[in-house]
Amino acid sequence: MKLKQELGQLRVAKVTGGQASKLSKIRVIRKSIARVLTVIHQTQKENLRKFYKGKKYKPLDLRPKKTRAMRRALTPREKKLKTKKQWRKERLYPKRKYAVRE
Repeated sequence: MKLKQELGQLRVAKVTGGQASKLSKIRVIRKSIARVLTVIHQTQKENLRKFYKGKKYKPLDLRPKKTRAMRRALTPREKKLKTKKQWRKERLYPKRKYAVRE
């Protein structure tokens, strides 16, 4: 909050025709505000990640981005699942093995 107050004072000085040193300080203050906000947001996100770790559902911004197609693709477990008919077919008609003579 101190930085924002200082920024407000500097903007007032700019309008009233303040010194050049004050005008150049505006950029420095804005960047330091951005740094503080960045750290705050990073820690918040880190805490959210800890909170949702191991839970079934997560907020969209905590899920892996990937691509739309990759997100909708079958999981490895879903890929290897087979129907009863497939199991029966494989059991009754196993793959034939041929001996090749040279």
